Amino acid sequence: MEIALSDDQQLFRDTTRRALQERCPVSRVRELIEDPVGFDRDVWQQGGELGWFAMLVPEAHGGGSVSGSGLIDATIVAEEMGAMVHPGPFQATNIVAAAINNAGSEGQRAEHLPAIAAGLEIATWARCDVANAELSATPSASGFVLGGAKTLVHDGQNADVLLVTALAPAGATQFLVRADHPGVIIEPLETLDLARRFATVRFDGVEIGADAVLGRPGGADDDVEQQLQVALVLQCAETNGATAHGLAMTVEYAKERVAFGRPIGSYQALKHRMADHRMWLEGSFATTAYAARAVQERTGDAAIAARVAAAHVGRHSSVILHDCIQIHGGIGMTWEHDLHLYSRRVISNEVLYGTPDEHQRTLVDLAEGAA
Repeated sequence: MEIALSDDQQLFRDTTRRALQERCPVSRVRELIEDPVGFDRDVWQQGGELGWFAMLVPEAHGGGSVSGSGLIDATIVAEEMGAMVHPGPFQATNIVAAAINNAGSEGQRAEHLPAIAAGLEIATWARCDVANAELSATPSASGFVLGGAKTLVHDGQNADVLLVTALAPAGATQFLVRADHPGVIIEPLETLDLARRFATVRFDGVEIGADAVLGRPGGADDDVEQQLQVALVLQCAETNGATAHGLAMTVEYAKERVAFGRPIGSYQALKHRMADHRMWLEGSFATTAYAARAVQERTGDAAIAARVAAAHVGRHSSVILHDCIQIHGGIGMTWEHDLHLYSRRVISNEVLYGTPDEHQRTLVDLAEGAA
C-alpha cells in the first residue's frame, strides 16, 4: 500500500503472496466455487499462524502487527488477496476484531480477540442501516430482543459470532451474538461474486443478555463510523489488488495477441486506453494509502479520506476491468478465462459498503456540516 514499504513489510507481503500462491491459487478458488463453505479452512488456520487476523488485535490478547500500524499492514494482505480473488471473510473478521478492541469490555476482548487472532473464531459484521430500522433491539427484563433481518452479511453462514448493529429506543446499539443462538436464522445467498459467500441473517425474537452489548447502548454511532472506515480501507485495498492483476493480465495478452501482423498492444488506441487505466489505478493506490494512514491515526479527515478512496476506487476499478474484458475480445467473455472472476469481485466490492454515488453524497454532507 505504501509507496515505500519497510523491509519487514516487504517480507510480510512476499510471505503472504507466496502462501496464497501455494495454498490457494486461482485454480483452487475455482474448485471452491461449488463448495458450500466457499473457502479452505486449512488455509484459514494457516493465515492465523501468519498473523492475517491479528493485526487489529493488541498484543495483550494475542495480536500484533509488522509495523505497529495494524490497519496499514492489513491492507497489504487485502491487496494480495484481491490479486488472487481469495475467498473467505478476511475483511469482515478484521472489522469485528477492530470493533471489539475499540468498544468491547475486557471480558469481551478476552473471550473473542485471542480466538480471532489465532484463526479459531470467524466473525462477521451484520451491519444495519439504522436509519431504515432493518433491525430493531427492544429492551427486555434480561437485556434486549432483536427482531428483523440483515442481508448481504459477509460469510454469515460460516461465522461463529456476529457483530450486530441494530436500532434501539436509545439509538444505534451493537451486540455480539453467537451464530447458533436460538432465533438466529441464516439463509445463504447466490451473488455475483462466485468466490465469496453472503447470507441473509434473520433475527426472530432473539433474546440476549445485557452483557452482549458492545459499547454503550444507544451510543454506537461513532463506533459504527469507525468500523465503516476500516471496512472501506480494506475493501479498497482488495479491489486495487484485483484490478491491478486484471490489468496486468490484459497488458500481457495485448503483447502476445497478434492481429494484422502485429501485437494488438502496439496499436495506439489500445495503448492509450491501457495507459489511462494505469493512471486511474495509480490514483486508487494513492487515495487508499492516504485513507489507510488517516483511519489508522484517526485524523480529523479520516471520514473524508475513506469515502474519497471508496468513491474513486469503486467508480474506476469496475470500468477498468470491464474494458480489460473487451480488450481480450471473445476469450474474455468465457467461463474458462479468469478475468471474469476479478470483474465479479470488483463489482461486488463497489456496492457492498455503499456505492460511489452514496459516498459522494456523504462527502457533500460532511462538507456542508463543516461549513
